[in-house]
Amino acid sequence: MIPYGKHHLEADDIAAVVDVLENQFLTQGQQVPLFEQALVDYTGASHCVAVNSGTSALHIACLAAELGTDDWLWTSPISFVASANCGLYCGAHIDFVDIDPVTRNICPNALADKLATAKQQDKLPKILVVVHFAGLSCEMQRIKQLADQYGVWLIEDAAHGLGGHYQGAAIGSCAYSHMTCLSFHPVKSITTAEGGAVTTNDAYLAKQLALYAKHGVTRDSELMVGESEGPWYYQQVALGYNYRLSDLQAALGISQLKKLSRFIQKRTELAEVYTQAFANTALKLPVVTDGNASAWHIYMIEVPHSRREIFARLQEKGIGVNVHYIPIHLQPYYRQLGFEPGNFPHAEQFYAGAITLPLYPDLTAEQQAYVIDCVKEAIA
Repeated sequence: MIPYGKHHLEADDIAAVVDVLENQFLTQGQQVPLFEQALVDYTGASHCVAVNSGTSALHIACLAAELGTDDWLWTSPISFVASANCGLYCGAHIDFVDIDPVTRNICPNALADKLATAKQQDKLPKILVVVHFAGLSCEMQRIKQLADQYGVWLIEDAAHGLGGHYQGAAIGSCAYSHMTCLSFHPVKSITTAEGGAVTTNDAYLAKQLALYAKHGVTRDSELMVGESEGPWYYQQVALGYNYRLSDLQAALGISQLKKLSRFIQKRTELAEVYTQAFANTALKLPVVTDGNASAWHIYMIEVPHSRREIFARLQEKGIGVNVHYIPIHLQPYYRQLGFEPGNFPHAEQFYAGAITLPLYPDLTAEQQAYVIDCVKEAIA
């Protein structure tokens, strides 16, 4: 079976982890701060807090923004459920903004219309979580203008995006947002097995993020109530969580990050092969908009008909195709919250034909040629 995604590990990645196992602290040592600094250096953001998953990153970003029970969080319906669940964790209300059928990201025009209506109804969101679907950045300049106009917190869900660029800046730089959330799941741009991070340019937010990721406990005297009693002293000043990344994972992340440019180059080359091969077919293909460089986390095609049959044919041929994603608002849990089919038609239309093809650095030319041949045969 050729999987849709796969991590890539080399000898130095393994050696980095072994070194921690044999010679260093397994948790709360030097590797996590080093990894955070490496992410700062790569993205250009001022601060970074590493955590144990992309979901944890989203949660602490919402907590740092003080999302609460009377607030609204908006996001894209085409994402993994974590992009919306992070708001529910804080007791907030959730809504969605339909996608642009070309970019598959949140549509700025739909966002502008929805914000104007929400303003009239006094239901403006506190937070907008924009999702850089498949590694392509959203139209952040336009979205930031809208967010600033209506006083909305802007959080980037860049779980797919590390290694991509927008208008010359690395995704994760927070040039147009308050915070950016990253994921290091095995099929992402780099892996720490499981892991995530939040980047920001706001020093206060960085302290709050670290606080919520570490039980709400601090040894920072500036965050304490009263004076410290000594070098051993700590205080719990908030209700936090144990979202810490281990030094084992951080060591792997440091090693992987050194290879990120090579990984993205390979992903881009593979994506270009797909795009050229399918150029004259009935398939609807992903695009890269002007000024952007996608991280190419996944390569999504849209088939014109019979998605279920085509999907089955490809799996029978040993191709581990997938679908990203079932629109969040169609999940049973969200249906209980009042969402219905037809609420976000562009997202639903995309889902109806979506198939994820294999794309990862170790995919060989021979494997990709086989996938292409099988896809063309299946849609004929």
